[in-house]
Amino acid sequence: MRATDHLKQVSRWHCMTVVSVFLLLALLVLDRVFPPPLDAVRTSVVVIDKDERWLHAFTVQDNEEERRWRFEADLEAIDPLFVERLVHIEDKRFWSHPGVDLLAVMRATNSLFQHGEVVSGASTITMQTARLMEPRPRTIPSKLIEMARAVQIELRLSKQEILELYLTLAPYGGNLQGVRAASLAYFDKEPKYLTDAQQALLIALPQAPEARRPDRKPENAAAARDLILEKLALTEHVTDTQYREAKETPILASRQTFKRLAWHASHWATNTIPAGGEIQLTLDADLQEVTERLASDHALQIDDDANLAVLVIENDTRQVRALLGSADMSRGGGWVDMTSARRSPGSALKPFIYGLAFEDGFAAGETLIDDAPYSFDGYRPENFSRMFHGDVTLAEALQHSLNVPAVLALDLIGPQRFAASLEAAGVNADLPGGSDKKRSLAIALGGIGLTMRDLGMLYAGLADDGCIRPLTISIDAVLLEERMCTYQLITPSNAARLTRIMQEAPTPAGRPPAVLSRAAPRIAFKTGTSYGYRDAWAAGYTDDYTVIVWAGHPNGTPRPGVTGREAALPLMFEVFDHLPDLDGAIRYAEVEGGDLFETGTGLERLAPQKREMPPEIVFPENGVTVFFTKSRAEHGFALAARGGAGNYAWYVDGVPVDYEPIGGRSIWRPDETGFYQVTVVDSAGRKATSSVRVQTAG
Repeated sequence: MRATDHLKQVSRWHCMTVVSVFLLLALLVLDRVFPPPLDAVRTSVVVIDKDERWLHAFTVQDNEEERRWRFEADLEAIDPLFVERLVHIEDKRFWSHPGVDLLAVMRATNSLFQHGEVVSGASTITMQTARLMEPRPRTIPSKLIEMARAVQIELRLSKQEILELYLTLAPYGGNLQGVRAASLAYFDKEPKYLTDAQQALLIALPQAPEARRPDRKPENAAAARDLILEKLALTEHVTDTQYREAKETPILASRQTFKRLAWHASHWATNTIPAGGEIQLTLDADLQEVTERLASDHALQIDDDANLAVLVIENDTRQVRALLGSADMSRGGGWVDMTSARRSPGSALKPFIYGLAFEDGFAAGETLIDDAPYSFDGYRPENFSRMFHGDVTLAEALQHSLNVPAVLALDLIGPQRFAASLEAAGVNADLPGGSDKKRSLAIALGGIGLTMRDLGMLYAGLADDGCIRPLTISIDAVLLEERMCTYQLITPSNAARLTRIMQEAPTPAGRPPAVLSRAAPRIAFKTGTSYGYRDAWAAGYTDDYTVIVWAGHPNGTPRPGVTGREAALPLMFEVFDHLPDLDGAIRYAEVEGGDLFETGTGLERLAPQKREMPPEIVFPENGVTVFFTKSRAEHGFALAARGGAGNYAWYVDGVPVDYEPIGGRSIWRPDETGFYQVTVVDSAGRKATSSVRVQTAG
């Protein structure tokens, strides 16, 4: 070979090398600039319970018009035999080709030239996956793009990952995408447990999903399934017996509805994984389903469109086992999660007020309280029945939810002390503003805003020796086996005393006390009804579980006459009836320090601190109008007061009112109509004032 020819040949090789390198670099640049949209694939969020059982799932919205069920595929959760049969039918050389099967392409091209049409397809599973990610018209340019995309995908994913992506995106009719969605919808089972006939149908469906939908066109579905079975039988992927039995299996022309439990908890969970996938909650699917059914049955008995909410907590772990934000989404405010809404707890906080009174040494279970009218700087609480019972024990006051004793106890321990204890326990409560005693003491009767979850945390703490710990609903939040006490609200012995008192509270109508039934759990419980009958509560616990029930209108509309005992307590007891592993064990059979009701303080009676009690004007009360007649001008108005230190001195607009020793009264004789300020001062210098209007009668 001449030197010039050799140089030319070397030059050609150099050119080819340069061109090849240039093309390779260009392809690499294009691959980086236009990567396959793998990150754009969104899947349905699937919420599972503590044992990985199905709770709820959500569709994926790819555009404004379409919502699809698209569950992420996992080869470990799919029958390997199904995968083997699918690859055999769809892409025999899947495990060896680089995304494009050149032999299949050559065969398809040859058939196109010979017959004028493609007799056998050349699309690999990887190419089909590319088309599912980026749908295009069935044209030759589109096919070339799919081939390029397939190679890109193969460079980025393993073969197993490609199969999972395909089995996530494959269409199965209607708004079903992916083998798991199809398996659950058509057969109500996971793809790990498919029969031979079901596997054959799911292999056939993606080829013509709408034409072969078993719920709408069962004849077409059966024909397509049988064709797949024949192909599998010819290659011995099914035996003759399997083939005959599978062909004889009828097609069920139906589609299952996905189970949708724990709606509110599941929607909360979607915020943590917006791109899709599984999230595990601490809920128990069986208990959640039972709770929802019980609440739904109770809601049917409510005729004013009110709603219900239920929270079930496992005391030992503080994990929420059932969470029902509303009994029925179609009822008023059903979309609102009432377990996280701030509401007035009514009397449900009374046990904790008495618990702190125990802690501060003011009272014990047998301490006597005078259930009588009291005024706390003008705040005069009344019992629900508007009756007073005289001397009662603290236990009786709590069991019968008497109001005056609770306010008296709160006044002694101090509203600020009580509020600070709640805050230290982790309760983020809405407290009444200002320093006015009426507003602060109203906490005892529900003048505070907190959530069902707050209340559940407090009551679960009573069940756990007074130790308060936060609740958990996400498995990801369960970090430590060692459970640390966040805040010791009250001592174990005082928690035991409160528990025994509430265990002996009157049970709902028609339900015998637990002590009369060997199987019944000993439930310590308290009810509550907020001001104006807006909220009805029942909160109870055993050794194992705490249950909180709320009933009412989410918008705060009153329900006149409906109390927590009537609206919430029966449902709470029914939920307890369905809780697992309740053996009725009594944790507090023995109490450290002696008898359950041993005072240990030497106090016999819980009474108001008289040094803090000013006098109270009985007549004329603040804001009243009195009528001025000729007779009244002559005889005047007898001024009356109670409380304080006695020996009252009266003033009207700062002028002393004469004391008449004959009648033993101070008589006020107004000179004319108008507005007056009446003041009484006791011997200790404390005073009370009323603003009064005097008006001519007639």
